[in-house]
Amino acid sequence: MAITVTTASGAAPSPGLRPGGLPPVDLGPAAALSCRECGTRFPLGPSFACLECFGPLEIAYEFGSEGAEELRKRIESGPASIWRYAPLLPVPADVASKPNLNPGWTPLVKADNLGRELGFTAQLHVKDDSGNPTHSFKDRVVACAIEAARAFGYTTLSCSSTGNLAGAVGAAAARAGFRSCVFIPHDLEQGKVVMAGVYGGELVGIEGNYDDVNRFCSELIGDPAGEGWGFVNVNLRPYYGEGSKTLAYEICEQLGWRLPEQIVIPIASGSQLTKIDKGLRELIELGLVEDRPYRIFGAQAEGCSPVSAAFKAGRDVIKPVKPDTIAKSLAIGNPADGPYVLDIARRTGGAVEDVTDAEVVAAIRLLARTEGIFAETAGGVTVGVLKKLVETGQLDPAKETVAINTGDGLKTLDAVSEAGMTTVIRPTLDSFRAAGLASA
Repeated sequence: MAITVTTASGAAPSPGLRPGGLPPVDLGPAAALSCRECGTRFPLGPSFACLECFGPLEIAYEFGSEGAEELRKRIESGPASIWRYAPLLPVPADVASKPNLNPGWTPLVKADNLGRELGFTAQLHVKDDSGNPTHSFKDRVVACAIEAARAFGYTTLSCSSTGNLAGAVGAAAARAGFRSCVFIPHDLEQGKVVMAGVYGGELVGIEGNYDDVNRFCSELIGDPAGEGWGFVNVNLRPYYGEGSKTLAYEICEQLGWRLPEQIVIPIASGSQLTKIDKGLRELIELGLVEDRPYRIFGAQAEGCSPVSAAFKAGRDVIKPVKPDTIAKSLAIGNPADGPYVLDIARRTGGAVEDVTDAEVVAAIRLLARTEGIFAETAGGVTVGVLKKLVETGQLDPAKETVAINTGDGLKTLDAVSEAGMTTVIRPTLDSFRAAGLASA
């Protein structure tokens, strides 16, 4: 049973009450922060770790009493963005009217050509999140985090990032009128550096990998120099993570309010996978979808695969690694949500698998050739793992499956730099015919 934290007077804190007795904030149905480990509840605030056991905090909700059919109609009549799901997120009811990037409602592509090539007899879908405002799923999570930043009075928006998040924070801050200062490893792909720097905020390279960047940001939060700063994936992490639930909501709504039977999700910190699972379970509990079994699979690059290694070895503990992969957006050697990913994969009958960098590149090209979707390296990891799961018999091609592409290939052009002109001809029909380009 969950333990209730009390105030100094001995009374239980009111829902929405901020630490220090500050007035409640309007974050919609969000009622409290709850520890994933011990269940202790805390008032809503910029906190990410339990004071009782140091476990991670997440949002606990009071969703209200409207029936499933009424809620479904309310969602369907909402905007074509994640804000159609505002009744299920830690955001105010009028969030769609505030200055933000309005991400989400991206295509769920029927990937028939890819499915045939991989041997699927059931429908294969690709949830293509490259169409978000900054061309990655990170716009979803930042959109939720920035509402918490507004509520808590922050003036600077920040993050530690492997690239995509830096761009999403820079763009969202520019639209919302925040100052931004984001931190990235110094050796990121140039495309992501430009994408993050163009919005006019401070973009700071840190010597080291992502884990070094994240440690620095955690230190800055505890220093007076970081006062007034909202780090979307650190002190605002409980709110930030909830944005990934909208992928689950959209997939189910786009399937006609059905759960997919299998879903393949890339793993960096592991937060996206855990929140997609949380979103699916919420839809079941609210009666918006019929309860039926589903399997969740995690995808990693071999050069940064601590969760995959633990899954295969039957361990519950993640052993940190030093990343060495072209999939830099997934290059987190000590993933915070790794243990929870293991729990979900095992609970749902899924798996966690990894692929080599060569397989990542081949999968990027495969998805582009079969479906016209140009994925970044994280998408190559997902499709590469999807292919491997089918080939090894871990995933059933006779069951409806969704693979998630989290970003645009224009951000990681170096990975497929060998692609280009297949031939050069003179501007004559004879040269055209000599090159064998005429229709067969």
